[in-house]
Amino acid sequence: MIQWAPYAFVRLFLALAAGVLTYLYFGAALPDLRWPLAGLTGVFIALQTWASRQPNPGPTDAAGMLAIICLFVAGLTLTQQATEKRRSEHLSQLTGPIEFYRAVVDDYTVVRPATYATTVRVSAVRVAGQWRAALGGIRVSVPRDSGVTQPRYGDVWLVRGGPASAKAPLNPGEFDYRRYLSYHQVYHQQFIHADQYRRIAYQPPLYVKAVSMRAARVLDAVFRQYVHQKREYALASALVLGIKDDVDQDTKQAYANTGTTHIMAVSGLQVGLLFGAVTWLLGLLPGRRGPLFRLTTAALGLAVIWSYAFLTGLSASVLRAAVMFTFVILARATGRQSNMYNTLAVAAFCLLCYDPYLLADVGFQLSFLAVLSIVYLQPRIAAWVDFKDKAAARIRPWQPRAVQQLWRAGGWLANWIWQATALSLAAQVATFPLGLFYFHQFPLSFLASNLVAVPISSLAVYVGLALLAVKGLVALAGLVLPAALTAGLDWLPQGIAWLFEKMILAFNEYIFWIGRTMPGALIQNVHVTPLQAWLIFAMILAVLVFLAVKRLPWLGLACALLAIFAGTRVWAARTLTADEQLVIYSIPRRSVCGFWQGAAAHIVTVDSLPLSETERTYRIVPGIIQREARQVAYHTGWQPAPVPTAQPMPHVTVAVWRGLRLAFVSGRIDEARIATPVDVLVLRRNAWVKPKELAQVFGRKARVIFDSSCKSWYVAHQDSLLQAAGFQTHDVTSKGAFIIRPRPLVGSTRVLAETE
Repeated sequence: MIQWAPYAFVRLFLALAAGVLTYLYFGAALPDLRWPLAGLTGVFIALQTWASRQPNPGPTDAAGMLAIICLFVAGLTLTQQATEKRRSEHLSQLTGPIEFYRAVVDDYTVVRPATYATTVRVSAVRVAGQWRAALGGIRVSVPRDSGVTQPRYGDVWLVRGGPASAKAPLNPGEFDYRRYLSYHQVYHQQFIHADQYRRIAYQPPLYVKAVSMRAARVLDAVFRQYVHQKREYALASALVLGIKDDVDQDTKQAYANTGTTHIMAVSGLQVGLLFGAVTWLLGLLPGRRGPLFRLTTAALGLAVIWSYAFLTGLSASVLRAAVMFTFVILARATGRQSNMYNTLAVAAFCLLCYDPYLLADVGFQLSFLAVLSIVYLQPRIAAWVDFKDKAAARIRPWQPRAVQQLWRAGGWLANWIWQATALSLAAQVATFPLGLFYFHQFPLSFLASNLVAVPISSLAVYVGLALLAVKGLVALAGLVLPAALTAGLDWLPQGIAWLFEKMILAFNEYIFWIGRTMPGALIQNVHVTPLQAWLIFAMILAVLVFLAVKRLPWLGLACALLAIFAGTRVWAARTLTADEQLVIYSIPRRSVCGFWQGAAAHIVTVDSLPLSETERTYRIVPGIIQREARQVAYHTGWQPAPVPTAQPMPHVTVAVWRGLRLAFVSGRIDEARIATPVDVLVLRRNAWVKPKELAQVFGRKARVIFDSSCKSWYVAHQDSLLQAAGFQTHDVTSKGAFIIRPRPLVGSTRVLAETE
C-alpha cells in the first residue's frame, strides 16, 4: 500500500494530469466546465471546514477524495479554457472567406533550404469588407527569395488571403502534424508568397523574449566568428545556445542513432551543469552554514540559471528545465529538499497550470520521466557495486605508496564510470517506451556513446560559456582601452575557442565512429501503439514495485501485462498478414503507388523517376513502420515491378493486381478503342480527358483518382465535370492517399473495400 502522506503533491499532480489527459482523449464534446468546477470547489470548502471540526478522521478522508476530484475536473477545465478553437472569435469559427488579416510573428523562425517557417498570431481579419477582431495561430512558410528577409519575432504583418486548415496526415503512418500544431494552439497553415504580405510594424508580444532572442543571436555571432569549421560551429551553437539552424541532417541522424540527441538540445543537461558549477563554487566558501548562506546560494543559483535561460532565447526546453531547477533550489533553501518527488511534482503542477498542453509535449514527458527515473533508480543501480571499497580491499600495508595511490585512483575512476553508467541506465528505463512510441527506434549503443560524449560535451559547455564570458570582457575593455591593446587581448578568446572547437570535434568524431563501428546496435522501425506504450510503462512500474516490496502479486501483474502486450502484438501481426492494400500515395509532384500484401510491398514510381531519400523517409517509411514490413521493394517504372501491365493505347497503362484493374492515364485517349473496364482510374500529369471519353473506354464504375502530379487548377476544373458525369473522384493532394482493399472472391466477383 502506497503511503501518500510524504508525497502529497505527487497525488495532486497525478489528479491534475489525469484531467488533462482525459480531455486530450475525450474532452472535445464536453460542455463548459467552469461552473461545475466552481460548484465542486464550493462543496469541498464547506466539507473541509466541517470535517476539520469533527473528532473522527472519516470526514477528512472524504474531503481529501473530493479534493482529488476537484483537481481532476480542474485539469479538464484548464485544458478546455486553453483550447483557443472553442472561442467564438477564433479563425475556425468565422464565416466567409478571409480577404486580409493582421498578425504578429510569435515564434522562432526555422530556416529551411527553400523557405522560412514560423508561427504568426492573428489579431484582426477582414471579411466581406469589414475588419473584426479575431485570434488564432497560423503556421506559415515564406520562400527564401532574393529580397525576402527572415521573419523576426515581433514583426506585424498584413497578409492578403486566408489560411487553410492544417492538413491531416496524407499517407499511411505519416506524422500527424495537424495534431502536433493543435497542441500549440495552431490550427491553420499557409504558404505566403513574397508579394502577399507586408511588414507594417514591430510589436513583440513579449519584449523580454524579443531582447532575449536578439541576445542569443549576438552570442551566436561570437561562435560564428571564432569557431571556423562549419560543422563544429553548428554543434557549438546547438550545444550552448540551442540554435540548430546549421546542423546538417547527417549529424542529426548520427546523434539520433546513438541516443545522444539530448546533447544538441539546451535543456536539463546544460542548466544542470550550471547549477552544479554554482553549487560547487559556493561550497568552497568558508562558513557555509545557516539560513543566510542557503538563501544567498539560492539567489545566486536562480540568477545564474535564469540569466542563462534569457541568453539562450527563452526557448521552451530551457524554460522547462529552469522551472524544474528553480523548485529544486527553493526546496534546498527552505530545507525541504529531502523529498525530490514532491519537488518535481510541484514543478510539473505549475507548468501544467500555465499550459496544460505541455503534458502532450515530448520534451516535457522525456524531461520529467528521465529525472524521476534517475532520482529513484540511479542510487539503487549504483549501490550494486562499490568499486572504491573493492579497490581499498586490495591495498596492503607493505605495498609501495605509489601502488596504493594507483589502487585508490583506479577505484575512483571505476566508481565514476559505474556511477555514469547507472545514471544512463536509470534514464533509459523510463524513457525507452517513449523512444519506441515517438521515434520507432532504440539505440543499444547509448551506453558507449554517452559515457564518452556526455563528459566531453559537458566540459565543452563550460569552455563555450567561458569563451562568451571572456569575449564579453574583452569587448567591455575595448570601450576604454586603445584599439591596439584591445586587439592584443583577442588572443585570449581565440585560445579558448581553439580548445572549444577541438573538444567539439572530439566528441563529434566519437559519435560518428560509434555509428560506423556498431551499425547493428540500432533497433529500428518498431511500431508501438498508444495502448502498447501504456502497457510497457505499466510493466516497468509493476516490476519496480515488486523489487521494492518483494511481493509476488506484483510480479504476477507484470507477467499478466506482458502477456497482454504480447497478445496485442500477435493480434496486430495476424490482422496485417491477411491485409492487402493498393495505395496511391500523396507525394508532391510525384506518381507513386504501393501494392501491399501483409508485411511485403512493392512501391512503384509510375513517373520513372526514383524516390529521393527525403520522400522515402517522410512519405513511405512511416507506413512501413506501422505495418512492420520486412520485404519492401522499390521499383522505378513498371518494367521491374512484378505487376502485369499493358498499354492498350498511347498515354495509358493498365495494371492488374489481385483481381483489381487499374488504368493510369497521362494524356489524351482514343475513344474509338475497345472498351477496357477498370476499377480504379488514375489521372496523371494533367491528362486532358473528357468524362464522355472516360465513360466509353473505362466505364462509369471506375473510381477516378487525381494523383500528386496534377496541378490544383486542373483538379478543380476536372473534378466538377467528372462528378457531374456521375464519377466518384478523389484528390490525393487535398484528401490524402487513396487506399483500396480487394476482398476475397464472392462467387466469381471480387468485392472492393475502399478506405480514404
